[in-house]
Amino acid sequence: MDRYSRMVAIFKVLLPLAALGLLATVFLFSRNMNPTATIPFADNEIAERLRDRQVTAPVYSTRTADGDEISVTAAQASPSISGAPATAIDLRASLLTPVGLRIDLSSKNGTVDFFAKRATFQGDVEISTTTGYVLETALLNTSLDSVDADSPGDVTGNSPFGQLSAGNMTIRTEIDTGTVHILFNDGVKLVYTPETD
Repeated sequence: MDRYSRMVAIFKVLLPLAALGLLATVFLFSRNMNPTATIPFADNEIAERLRDRQVTAPVYSTRTADGDEISVTAAQASPSISGAPATAIDLRASLLTPVGLRIDLSSKNGTVDFFAKRATFQGDVEISTTTGYVLETALLNTSLDSVDADSPGDVTGNSPFGQLSAGNMTIRTEIDTGTVHILFNDGVKLVYTPETD
């Protein structure tokens, strides 16, 4: 028998024995697992989640009769209790019209009433559109089944024409044409910035 054949014969015996030895050490040195051990959460965190009934990263989306796509998300939400609207933290919404206009809304917190089909954005509300508007307000009420929103308080920000401010604002869809209009009212001030080449 030549040297190569002897080596093959030796490895045929040694390799399976080495594999068995490795497998045996896995079981010999494994830690004992306690199937009744508690889940690694703090007791106060579990109690808080049970009390507040929180939902993490909820998503709501719909398509209106006019073809507008509306999507609402939040970092965290608490379901409605006794008919009150659901509350949300880091509330965001996106409205996309069939002609390609996109309106993005965000706020620190807010409420969503699925029965009334309304959402309220509160706290550092930001409104941005693909047409060049970036606006801020303290409160914005929106519909969940149409492009319909209003801010009863001061609105400030930038438009395609320059900086603007107004006492209130509405966003509506014109029934005849389906065109979305942003209307500013009550002491509108525009600082026009001309385009430069």
